[in-house]
Amino acid sequence: MPVSKLTVNSDRLTRMLFQLAEIGKLPDGGVSRVAFTTDDLLARQQVKAWMIAAGMTVRIDAAGNIIGSYAGLYDDAAALATGSHIDTVPVAGRYDGCLGVLAGIEVVRVLHETKTRLNHPIEVIVFTDEERSVLGCKAMAGEVKEPAEYYARLDGSPIQTCLETIGGDWSQIPTAKRDRAQIAAFVELHVEQGGVLEHLGLPIGVVDGIVGQYRFAANVMGRMNHAGTTPMHMRKDALVAAAQMVLAVNKIGTEIPGDQVATVGYLNVSPNATNTVPGNVDFRIDLRDRSQDHLELLVSRMKDEFAAIAIATNTEFTLRETLHILPTLAAPHIKDVIQQVSEQLDLPYTYLPSRAGHDAQEIGRFTDMGMIFVPSAGGISHSIDEYTSPEHCTQGANVLLHTFLQLDKVYAVDAVPLKVRE
Repeated sequence: MPVSKLTVNSDRLTRMLFQLAEIGKLPDGGVSRVAFTTDDLLARQQVKAWMIAAGMTVRIDAAGNIIGSYAGLYDDAAALATGSHIDTVPVAGRYDGCLGVLAGIEVVRVLHETKTRLNHPIEVIVFTDEERSVLGCKAMAGEVKEPAEYYARLDGSPIQTCLETIGGDWSQIPTAKRDRAQIAAFVELHVEQGGVLEHLGLPIGVVDGIVGQYRFAANVMGRMNHAGTTPMHMRKDALVAAAQMVLAVNKIGTEIPGDQVATVGYLNVSPNATNTVPGNVDFRIDLRDRSQDHLELLVSRMKDEFAAIAIATNTEFTLRETLHILPTLAAPHIKDVIQQVSEQLDLPYTYLPSRAGHDAQEIGRFTDMGMIFVPSAGGISHSIDEYTSPEHCTQGANVLLHTFLQLDKVYAVDAVPLKVRE
């Protein structure tokens, strides 16, 4: 199938990325736009202005999601959607999330400038608070089942007030739910946030799925005692037990066949004194894989390993689940289209999983989902050193543009045709 000659404006896309990064810019060059802050509100206003300039109508749903719509030729046809987030971690770079939003706007702007209408409408979505609560995409998937208190900010601000400041309405959250009849497909462009593409020297990653996650809080209980007077064979050393459990988590990640990752990234020892046998240790575990069945296997093996270690060290432990996110696989036909488009544009690619969570993960629970990755220099993200070259940003945006052009032909339109708009 011949590829369209349409192409995004690289300079304009780069300019938008840099202009948005001026909002919340830190003295050292990083960006801080935590959701619901003044800078987040200013960035939302800027993005809405760009959406309107690109020919979109804009609305805010009850979850505070910004939804820019570019009408198609058929009335009531399900949309082809894209987007991401513009909120950041407290110290961030300019690409995470923002590239997906701004590339979507640029794609629509190219269509608008060339008076091109697809059969389906296109939606560009800015999801609310992706970095902390993923509230926006969860609401759109109908997965907000927790009470309002669950979404309170770290400073205690209620979510009701936060949503009100951005045009949302907690009391109407169920109305943000969408379905397949409204969104036929969702394709998110994102920086990889890892080093695989750069290591392979490839510009495009076709994401085959977003990993599921388990997080656990572990507590090991021994007996605090004098380090000098307690013989080794009489100790109940919580840190010795915890150290073996940390190694067991690593072994689960490296020795069980599969593509999983297993991490202990937090550890707190009590009383944390040089001359005292540790009596208590808290640590946190993060397990990720594309297969829920495989994740269950990892969890089962981990629990067995911990139980054996506790017996051997004469300690006790508790394990509390703090997070469980189901994996989401990309739709096979969307992966195929992204691959075909990459080949047509002479852009080498590889298939890879997303090991970080994204808005697409929740949207993929109710409709077809796909993701496009572009390289992150050094595999760095959530950092002022985050960088993706203008060339790679442009290549990713062009793959997104032509993926939409192809998907517009893949999905049937059973709706009333409208006259072509001027």
